[in-house]
Amino acid sequence: MASMEFDLGSAEKATALSGILDQNIRLLESEFGVKVIGRGQSVSITGEQENVDAASQTVEQMVGILNAGGILDDQAVRYCVNMVKSGEKEALAALNGECVLVTAKGKPIKAKTIGQRNYIEAIRKNSIVFGIGPAGTGKTYLSVVMAVAALKNHEVSRIILTRPAVEAGEKLGFLPGDLQTKIDPYLRPLYDALFDTMGPEGYEKQVERGVIEVAPLAYMRGRTLDNSFVILDEAQNTTSEQMKMFLTRLGNGSKMIVNGDITQIDLPDGKKSGLIEAARILTDINGIEIIRFSQRDIVRNRLVTEIVKAYEKKNEQKQNRSKRKN
Repeated sequence: MASMEFDLGSAEKATALSGILDQNIRLLESEFGVKVIGRGQSVSITGEQENVDAASQTVEQMVGILNAGGILDDQAVRYCVNMVKSGEKEALAALNGECVLVTAKGKPIKAKTIGQRNYIEAIRKNSIVFGIGPAGTGKTYLSVVMAVAALKNHEVSRIILTRPAVEAGEKLGFLPGDLQTKIDPYLRPLYDALFDTMGPEGYEKQVERGVIEVAPLAYMRGRTLDNSFVILDEAQNTTSEQMKMFLTRLGNGSKMIVNGDITQIDLPDGKKSGLIEAARILTDINGIEIIRFSQRDIVRNRLVTEIVKAYEKKNEQKQNRSKRKN
């Protein structure tokens, strides 16, 4: 039997590491087959040497998150566990660094996964970035955060938000109200991120000044978007023609972020997704980068990851049956 003890320096930090009702400790015990005991400001780990080493490496990463001002929720701890198990703890340590932006309520925003960190770096370095991956990976939220950061740093003069108006059985024309009222339900995730980063009053003020513009994708035609940070959300629902139209709006001093989940395409049968085509044909162009998120980058409730896995497994089985028939 081997053991390892961590002195966290304060009882408060030890409590934060243990989690609500010791849920983080229970998770470590179940994942690594060790015994974890918290006493005062210290935590001890006991078990087989290999298991203790792995659990200790995970605790080190958890302490790093706490020292950087982060929160050890269930998702964060599970991510630490998975990264240590896959031998990527060095990459994980880099997440405890730079704050991208502080929200209107004073909360620092940082990358929570390696995929998110790569996404943020890609946005900083490139004019066009594609974020492709499952729901819950932070694609929409982080793109808005980066847009607001660019606006505050005077890197751009306006933010433009758009998405295709494609939904199951309902079109913009059948919704009551003016244009703004009609498109609001389609762009709610973008609004939520803007309210979080700027506050409702700050957002309204920028909209009145024309600094933030929200419009359906069709309204992008014929425009040249200079000195703008442009976000196209739900891009899996664009056609090939719409995607080409959008990308060719790029003006001087602008950035474009194209986000989508290719497993949730709502286009009519026979219509190919412009996002899938663009990701295939634009891979070797300097200034364009494609970031693909995975299940490991999901930062919502743990069950979201399990749901995504279940649907992916179902799709794989369907594809395998199709191949056998052919």
